[in-house]
Amino acid sequence: MDVNEKKRGRPAGKLSPLSADGILETAKHLMKEEGKVPSIRALATQLNVDPMAIYHYFNNKNSLLEALTTSLVAGIYVPQERSDWEDELTRLCVSYIEILREYSGLLQTILSMTSQGPAQIFTERYKIIVSPLALPQKAEKDGLDLLADYLHGFALSFSCCPDSSLVRNEMMNGPLTLICHSLRSCRA
Repeated sequence: MDVNEKKRGRPAGKLSPLSADGILETAKHLMKEEGKVPSIRALATQLNVDPMAIYHYFNNKNSLLEALTTSLVAGIYVPQERSDWEDELTRLCVSYIEILREYSGLLQTILSMTSQGPAQIFTERYKIIVSPLALPQKAEKDGLDLLADYLHGFALSFSCCPDSSLVRNEMMNGPLTLICHSLRSCRA
């Protein structure tokens, strides 16, 4: 592709098919294919625009990274008003693992970020689920920390396993039951 064929500079307002959502969708597609966050140049090539056009929508690469990871994590399970908080917690955890499995570079990206956007989404949903327990604040936070560390370790296991089909979601049942038991025993 000749550089002169690319649209240079700022997008042409309403005439431009380029948008923040379009950039994020393209980035998700590339990330799924390549297993890592795409470069600005790769995104621009895929979108047939000059790399500087992306900076019209995102101030810098970190801004794009924050929006991309937050958008992906926002796709995890949204808790329903149910009486079975344990089932809700399991659904949340399985959906988080599925997102990490689907986008193989996502875990490493989240763990290397300094921003809290993706973690905040999981935290808010976790708090909704455990709210019926009326946990002391420290127990609620400790439970969240334990759960996040466990889930990230589990996700790391399938990213390191040569045959990821050997690492199945059902393997989380015992540990999640133990975590739920611990949370239940910490009720105020």
